[in-house]
Amino acid sequence: MATPPRLIPLLQQFDFARERLADRLTGPVMDSGNGTDIEVPPMTDEEYLWEPVPDCWSVRRHAEGPGTGATVLVGAGDWGRDATPPPHPTPPPFTTLAWRLSHLSELLALRADHTNGSRTLTRDDHLVPGDAARAISVFDSGATAWRKALLDADDAALDTVGHSAYPYGSDPEDPFIETVWWVNQELLHHGAEIALLRDLYRARQR
Repeated sequence: MATPPRLIPLLQQFDFARERLADRLTGPVMDSGNGTDIEVPPMTDEEYLWEPVPDCWSVRRHAEGPGTGATVLVGAGDWGRDATPPPHPTPPPFTTLAWRLSHLSELLALRADHTNGSRTLTRDDHLVPGDAARAISVFDSGATAWRKALLDADDAALDTVGHSAYPYGSDPEDPFIETVWWVNQELLHHGAEIALLRDLYRARQR
C-alpha cells in the first residue's frame, strides 16, 4: 500500500526523532546536528534510575511500593512506574529518565495495539524494565510497532475519528492524522528531556 503523501513528512519526522533518541541512549556516537559525530557512552543502569532531586517519580519494584506522591505502580513484570489516578498532582513531580522512557515506550506500544492490534492492552500489560538495556529494547519494540501502524494507514484511516482507540488520551475523539502528529511531539519532547538528563548526569560525575 502506498503511503499517503500527507503522512510522509510526519513519518520522516518520527524516524528522525526515533533514531536520534536511540543513538543518544546507546552510542557509541550520534550526529551532533550538523553532520559531526560525537561520542556517546551507553546508558548504564545507575544512570537509568538516577534521581536528580528528592521525591522523584521513577520506576520501582512492585514489592517496594510507589514513591512519594504516587499511589500505584503501573506496568507488568517485577517493576512498575509511579502513577496516580487523575487528577494528577500539581505541580507535577519531577520524573527520572527511567520514568520518561517507560512512559514513551508504553504510549507507543499501546497506541499501536489500539490502532492495528488487539485493542485490549492496558498499562498493566506493558513491561516496565528495571534496567537500561531492557528499557532500550522495549522502546525499540514500541517504536517499531507504532511505525507499522502508521504504514498500515491509508488516506481514509488518517481522517477516521477513533482509528486509534488508545484509552489514555483523546484518540477516540480525534482524526488519526491528529494522533500521528501528537505522538511525534511526544517523541520529540520526551526525547529532548531524556537527552538533557543524560547531559546532567554526565556533568554530575565531573
